[in-house]
Amino acid sequence: MSSIKVGLVQMSCTNDASQNLDKAIAGIRVAASKGVQIVCLQELFTSLYFCDVEDYENFKLAEPIPGQTTDELSAIAKELGVVIIASLFEKRAQGLYHNTTAVIDADGEYLGKYRKMHIPDDPAYFEKFYFTPGDLGYKVFKTKFATIGILICWDQWYPEAARLTSLMGAEVLFYPTAIGWSTAQDEATNNEQYNAWQTIQRSHAIANGVHVVSVNRVGLEQDGAMKFWGGSFVSNPFGTLIAKGSHDNEEVIVADIDLSKTDSYRTHWPFMRDRRIDSYGDITKRFID
Repeated sequence: MSSIKVGLVQMSCTNDASQNLDKAIAGIRVAASKGVQIVCLQELFTSLYFCDVEDYENFKLAEPIPGQTTDELSAIAKELGVVIIASLFEKRAQGLYHNTTAVIDADGEYLGKYRKMHIPDDPAYFEKFYFTPGDLGYKVFKTKFATIGILICWDQWYPEAARLTSLMGAEVLFYPTAIGWSTAQDEATNNEQYNAWQTIQRSHAIANGVHVVSVNRVGLEQDGAMKFWGGSFVSNPFGTLIAKGSHDNEEVIVADIDLSKTDSYRTHWPFMRDRRIDSYGDITKRFID
């Protein structure tokens, strides 16, 4: 298809997983009613962002993938005829967990999963305590409507991840995300952080000539210490925002994507043509001394 419609479900979460799932499904239904064909949910949408603390009890939030949640979403995908991108806390085996996104096609078929490759460890983002780095590599999924690439939150800061996924044939890059501001920070710092987050992802769109879709959560968590900044957006292949959510509201953001734009932008701005792949061998080194 040369043109598709995507939906971004930007929402707040509680500590009630079933309530969060119901809210996400309600958002999917709203998106479908607007003609959306691919719906992306935010990172770890069935729970609060639990990585703010290192607490062994939080491992109980994990589930197998595929499993109960993907089964429920598969039924919704089949009913509505939409592709669903769902970020979940995966229990792979006893003591082995991943930050994982499942992809469900428009006929309800589970197409597979992508496991987050880059795992942060920062104040209030203690993800290395919970998640083993992904071992499936970068992946694309051939859905009914488009070939899509999935990357997750911290992955969005790495141009290598976007490049490799694009080289595999992704027509759109999707980034389920959970990122916010410390409420103790000043406004200038908050704005600088948000602008950097948006800019790096728009640069992936430009460098690779693909649309980028980033879906973030909203709301206060961590007893009010963290405000998730929302701002979910869609960028065209030259970095222009074609849709953007607010910083505060739960909403379903809808955008039309013209997949033929990739060929046009790559032809007129031939970054892919002019890559000097013979000179990039050192990129696999940690640092060049």
